[in-house]
Amino acid sequence: MASFTDGPTRRRRSMSSPPDAADRPCLRSRAARLAGVLLCLVIGAADSAAQENIQAEPFSRQVVVDTARSLASRPFEPLPQAPERLRALDYSQYRQINFQQDAAVWGNSPTAFSIQLFAPGFLYHDLVDIDVVENGRSRSLEIGADSFRVPEPEIGQLIAEVGRYAGMRLHYPLNREDYADEFLVFQGASFLRGVSAGQLYGLSARGLAIDVAEATGEEHPIFRHFWVERPSSSQHAMVVHALLDSPRITGAYRFGIYPGAPTRVDVDATLFPRENLPHVGLGPLTSMFMHGPADPSDTPDYRPAVHDSHGLAIERGNGEHVWRPLMNPKTLQVSAFIDENPRGFGLIQRDREFADYEDLEARYDRRPSAWVKPLGDWGRGEVRLVEIPSDSEANDNVVAYWRPERGLKAGEEFQFSYRLTWPDDVPGLRRISRVARSAGGLKLFSEQKEVMIDWSDTGPVDELSLEASVNVGRIVETNLQENAFVDGARAFVFF
Repeated sequence: MASFTDGPTRRRRSMSSPPDAADRPCLRSRAARLAGVLLCLVIGAADSAAQENIQAEPFSRQVVVDTARSLASRPFEPLPQAPERLRALDYSQYRQINFQQDAAVWGNSPTAFSIQLFAPGFLYHDLVDIDVVENGRSRSLEIGADSFRVPEPEIGQLIAEVGRYAGMRLHYPLNREDYADEFLVFQGASFLRGVSAGQLYGLSARGLAIDVAEATGEEHPIFRHFWVERPSSSQHAMVVHALLDSPRITGAYRFGIYPGAPTRVDVDATLFPRENLPHVGLGPLTSMFMHGPADPSDTPDYRPAVHDSHGLAIERGNGEHVWRPLMNPKTLQVSAFIDENPRGFGLIQRDREFADYEDLEARYDRRPSAWVKPLGDWGRGEVRLVEIPSDSEANDNVVAYWRPERGLKAGEEFQFSYRLTWPDDVPGLRRISRVARSAGGLKLFSEQKEVMIDWSDTGPVDELSLEASVNVGRIVETNLQENAFVDGARAFVFF
């Protein structure tokens, strides 16, 4: 598959998709939010009385770092599991379990943010702890049998007895002032999914990737404990801390969360490897690609494209931009883009018109992209792209991440930071040319394969040159033409 240089979702509904109107949190007018200041005085006093028996502990980020360091000195302990009755729930039954609107954490306060919890069950077996942090002290969230709306009373009672959760979703008035949208979800292993204003859920991010596509099998770290700091009524950002754990590594994560257009998450992580990790992935992204113009479907499909992400984009350390269209390969395919101190990389959903997908349900035209911008030097390594054969759009079959050249060493603390955003396209790309479209086929009246790439906003074609390479076969001919429809150039590569 060729890599092209720019100039200097799936059909299933998400577990975290917005619930029915009866379950939606925080439908508050401005007047109601202001009135909430008075309500808070009364409810807050009641909450304090109710929490007297719940021990509050002093909290700071150092608590998470120290806990991760201490865990790394001991063998990994698997997380407790949900009871069999909850694990046996099918998709339809699990979808009927919804956190009650009036139980939302901070839902009846002037704070713009609120939290809803995910019940354990179905695919989500691991039980995680969630604490709230207020005035520098943390306390565990407690739920009752009526905290969730459930299909059977027995299920609600069982969830209350378990007393732990499968994850959480964060709400904020993202698209309009009087409604708190769900915009960020932590659920399953170290996964988080986000949206910006006007978007729908699509691809996911992860805290860490280990041994992706290795013969030994992938190891999946999990966030086993969260601490959520309560924002003040004037804040439009919030902080979540997470303790990561797996058989060979622990970690302390701090997420500075800023909902908006785009939503951004500033990630600070400190890792403590229990063992040497030669193959570790920083800033990992996970997505789905079934087919598109450059990689048509093998089976008839009325939709011209089915994917959560269109391509891998990289801004290299020297400022060069790389665009690699995704594909659904016949066999496992791994690509590596060697670099030093990359400026950013991401999985991009570039086409933004309904006609590009023609899917009324999935609305792939509204799925977010995700962009990882390293903060500080990440040294030498490679952006790794893994593409897995798939016959279902319900499967995530694309992974991208940064693989440090040295890996991680047992007993050596490792710190890194990055900014994760959920834009429509590569941030700042409008100032340069970009790949507007790519497709492939056979040259007319020939058996030669051809790839076509359109670049937009290139300037005069007679001032451009075309350099191409392929990793399979031999290039026979190249051709560069003006394309006024994208105010740029069209390139043909025959091989």
